[in-house]
Amino acid sequence: MDQLKLLKENEHARCQYWDKKDYFLALRLKWRAQMARHLFHLLPGESILDLGCGTGQWAQALSAANNHTNPICAATFDAEYYEKLKHQNLPDNIEPVLLESLPESLKDRQFDYIVGWHMLPNENYGQFLLAVKKLLKPGGQFLLFEPNPWNPYSILRKTLSRLLFFFRKPKRRPAFNRIEMMSILSEIGFTRINILPYDFLFPPVPKFLLWPMQNLSLIFENMPYVRNFAGELYLWGQNPPPEGWEKPKVNLARHSSLKGRVSVVVPCHNEEANILPLVQSLRGYYDDYLHEIVLVDDNSRDRTAEVAEQLGREDPRIKLVRRSMPNGVGRALRDGLGAAKGDYILLMDCDFQHILPELTGLFEAADQGADVAIGSRFSRESVLLNYPFTKIIANRIFHIIARILFWRYLRDLTNNLKLMKQEVARNLNLESDDFAANAETGLQPLLLGYKVVEVPISWINRSVDMGFSSFNLNQTGPNYLKVFSRLFVRRFFGKDVVLQPAKQPKPDTL
Repeated sequence: MDQLKLLKENEHARCQYWDKKDYFLALRLKWRAQMARHLFHLLPGESILDLGCGTGQWAQALSAANNHTNPICAATFDAEYYEKLKHQNLPDNIEPVLLESLPESLKDRQFDYIVGWHMLPNENYGQFLLAVKKLLKPGGQFLLFEPNPWNPYSILRKTLSRLLFFFRKPKRRPAFNRIEMMSILSEIGFTRINILPYDFLFPPVPKFLLWPMQNLSLIFENMPYVRNFAGELYLWGQNPPPEGWEKPKVNLARHSSLKGRVSVVVPCHNEEANILPLVQSLRGYYDDYLHEIVLVDDNSRDRTAEVAEQLGREDPRIKLVRRSMPNGVGRALRDGLGAAKGDYILLMDCDFQHILPELTGLFEAADQGADVAIGSRFSRESVLLNYPFTKIIANRIFHIIARILFWRYLRDLTNNLKLMKQEVARNLNLESDDFAANAETGLQPLLLGYKVVEVPISWINRSVDMGFSSFNLNQTGPNYLKVFSRLFVRRFFGKDVVLQPAKQPKPDTL
C-alpha cells in the first residue's frame, strides 16, 4: 500500500479514537507535551515538526508547554484536517502544512525536533523513519508514541476481533517488536535510541480511578516486568551530531528581580569530568542571574579542585571551597551554604548540566514570591530515565511517612535541586552528614512555615562518561528515617524544629 495512504489512515484512526473514546485526552495531551519539553530540554526558538497533527490538539499543547516560544510546523496528511487547521485561531508560532509526500513536501527544511503519535505505518516503516532522519537537523531528536503490542487490553481486543470476524482479513499486520525496531533505527543511523513502555492510564480504566492510577503509573512505568504491559511505547532517538557539536546556549535569565543575586552551591566529589560543562552551561543559560558559583570539593581524588581553581582564575565569580576530612554531602552542603553570599541560593548536583534549561521553572517560582522552589522528579509532568526501581519505592515510602508525620504534601523533598532565599538558608540546621541532608533542606523550610513550591523536572541517570554517584540506599535510607524521627520529636514534643545553624569549621574558600 502507498505510504502516504497508510500515514493518512493512521492519522485519521487516531483522531477518531481521540474524539470518541479517549476521555483522558485533555490530561494526556498536557502530560505528553510536558514530557517532550523535559525530554528534549526544549529551548525558546527551537523548531518542532508535529507529523500527523490531525486538527492540531497536540501541537497547541506543545506550544503552551513552552509559553508559545517555539516555531511548530503542524503537518497533516489529510486535506480536511488541513482546512480545519487553517480556520482555527492558532497561536502565531504554529504553521499548518499539508503533506502530499514525505519528505519532499518539506524540501530544504530541517527541524530541531520531530514528534508523532501513532504514525508508524506497519508496512515499510523504515522508509518513514528514514524520512524523519532527513528532516532532522544534526543533533536533532525525535519522539514517537506507538501502541504497545504487549498491552493485555490490546491483546484481548485483537483476540476478540479475530473470533468475531474470523473470515475478515485484518487491515494491518501485527505491530512491530522492539528488537526489530532498535535494529532498524540503528541501521538508519540514529543514536541514543530508547524504546520504553509508557502510560498506564488509558481506556477502559474508569474515570474515577484517575487519581490513583495517575500516581501509580509512575511506579508501574519503572517496575521490572510490569512496565512491559503499559499502554504505549515511546521511541526516542537522535540524529547524530558532528564531532564537537554542542547544544546552542540561549539566555534564559528573564527576571530582573533575580539578576546578579543567585549563588549556586555545588557539592563535588570526583567530578573532574562534570565541572567544566556545568559551569559553561550555567553561564550560557543564566549568566545574568549569577552572583557566584560555589564549588565545594569534598576531598576528591581526581583533578576536581584543580579544574575549579582554573575556572576561578578565569571568572572571579567561581569560588572553590576545599573541605577537610571526613567526607559527606551534608558536610559539603553546610560549608557551601556558609560560603554563599547571594540573596538566593541554588543547591544542585554536579551532574545536572543536562537539565539546566528546565530550571526556568524554579526561577519563575522565586520571582513570583516562593521562598523555596524544589525541582520535583516525581511530578506527573516529570520524566524519569533509568531511575532505579528500588530508589523509587524507597522515595515514595519516605514521602508517605513524611506526610503522615507532618501533614505536609510534597512529592520530592529529597532532591538536591532547590532554589531558596538566603533567609531560609540561614535558618537551616543541617545535622546529617550524608545524603540525608537533602531531606532536611526540603523538610525544614516547610515546617518553618516558608512558602515552598515544587516544579517538575526530568531525571536522567548518569552516563558512563559522567562517572558514578556514591549514593547508597542501604546506608542512606535509615538516615532519612532518622531525620524524620528527629524533626517529628522536636515538632510535636516540645522542642523547636530549628535550633541555630550548626557551627562548622570555617571552610577554605579560594
